[in-house]
Amino acid sequence: MKLRHKLLTAISLIISPLFAGAQSTPFDIALEPVTINGLGGLQAYSFGQAGGKWLIVGGRLDGLHRRQPWATFDVAGHNTSLIVVDPVNQQSWTAPMTSLPQAMQEQLSSTNMEFFQENGYLYCFGGYGYSATLGDHTTFPNLTAIKIADVINAVIQNTAFTAYFRQISDPGFQITGGRLKKIYNTWYLLGGQKFLGRYNPMGPNNGPGFIQEYTNSVKRFELTDNGTNITINWRTPYVDTVELHRRDYNAEPQIMPNGEEGITMFSGVFQPTVDLPFLQPVNVDSSGFAVNTSFQQYYNHYHCPTLPVYSAAQNEMHTIFFGGIAQFFDSSGILVQDNNAPFVKTIARVTRTANGTMAEYKLPVEMPGLLGASAEFIHNLALPQYPNEVLNLDQLTADTTLAGYIYGGISSTAPNVFWVNDGTQSSASSVIYKVLLIRNSTSSVHQLNEQSKSSLQMMVYPNPSDGHFMVKYFLKSAQDVHLQLINHEGRKVEDITLRHQPAGDNSYRFHTREGSCATTYMLILDSETEHAAQKIIVDP
Repeated sequence: MKLRHKLLTAISLIISPLFAGAQSTPFDIALEPVTINGLGGLQAYSFGQAGGKWLIVGGRLDGLHRRQPWATFDVAGHNTSLIVVDPVNQQSWTAPMTSLPQAMQEQLSSTNMEFFQENGYLYCFGGYGYSATLGDHTTFPNLTAIKIADVINAVIQNTAFTAYFRQISDPGFQITGGRLKKIYNTWYLLGGQKFLGRYNPMGPNNGPGFIQEYTNSVKRFELTDNGTNITINWRTPYVDTVELHRRDYNAEPQIMPNGEEGITMFSGVFQPTVDLPFLQPVNVDSSGFAVNTSFQQYYNHYHCPTLPVYSAAQNEMHTIFFGGIAQFFDSSGILVQDNNAPFVKTIARVTRTANGTMAEYKLPVEMPGLLGASAEFIHNLALPQYPNEVLNLDQLTADTTLAGYIYGGISSTAPNVFWVNDGTQSSASSVIYKVLLIRNSTSSVHQLNEQSKSSLQMMVYPNPSDGHFMVKYFLKSAQDVHLQLINHEGRKVEDITLRHQPAGDNSYRFHTREGSCATTYMLILDSETEHAAQKIIVDP
């Protein structure tokens, strides 16, 4: 379910010079591997913390899901054990969940649950997996509350833990691939989908059928828990069938420019009209939501480890993204587009300044391999944080600080493995990485992606094409647009001015048949205020 590709070949497209600018870094990042003997690999899991130890629930024991319905999301890949990890003393323990009621076992061995820790409890919502009760794969309509510290102790001491689990059901919980966060006292269940039946990349009408329903919403509720009973009070959701049509992405707590708590929904898949990731983020707060049309995120489009960091002194909000899957990556200073969304090594940060503008920077450090997809960042809770778990940068006094850890996720042997995947091309990583935040770094430079600040949001698809392709772009206001198509010899083959184009999303369809051989063109788009250029490939 993480990938739904309709394009069967990789698209590697040089777009434009990437590093038009650079910025001295407010901090740097370093990774140090930690290996714990006996700890297996895991991805797309949920976790909570207590006493310096982690409680890990659910997830998959294998790598990227296979495309064949009979092989994908199989029962053998379910994590049916509770896992406890002590990262400091490098120990781990496991316990089977067989003593729990069947409904709990089924949900808590699923993948891509939404989860949140509060007041010593880990709350797990939804998740996708096989239900023996139903005899099919499903998205579970359950909320399970887990008393973290007591379960950790029980797993370590090999004693009973059933009394520390409670479960309730509600159709509103039936979501997988969304994110669960809080703004002050209100809970937010952002995006995601309900998926019923076996995954099939060829669609619901080929082979075994399935039902896929995006929530297209941000669900809001109050949760009251007295330790015995859990009560949910649903509030009016935010709904948008276009901009909130997102799953398998990163939604991170933020401190907004006005000092209030908020959440930013970064990227995600898939756009309603094309199987490509979103590039624009959505800012969510207590009063509603808004799309930031002045910024595009080109890196780290699927769910990966993230670290939100805020400086009140500068009123700057930084969000760090570690690897994962993306439609774009850097190759020797050139931004490359691959619409098959490959695994990437990129570590990048998105910074929001005091005036609300956002920009994307590529860090000089990369993930040690094609890692990060479906992994989690596990915070160092001993550090100064804001109430919404954003790290307080101004109160970090040491030059080097252990910000937290990255555990698990998918480790891939190549960028694009989906269409050749027989289960051996990727695996669930068992490595833990310490994430060090380094202040006062004088030598490191983070490279600004200039395209991230352009409001044109130019996209070309399909690419390569047979000479028929669509150019999509966004205008802040009604204006004229000038399009030029220049061949590899430098000759203009198209020179078009589109008059009085309306504000918002626009598109123009090209049809060129200049020759019978494959060739490259440079497409140039100029509005009255901005310029964009992109290389395209035509193979008649």
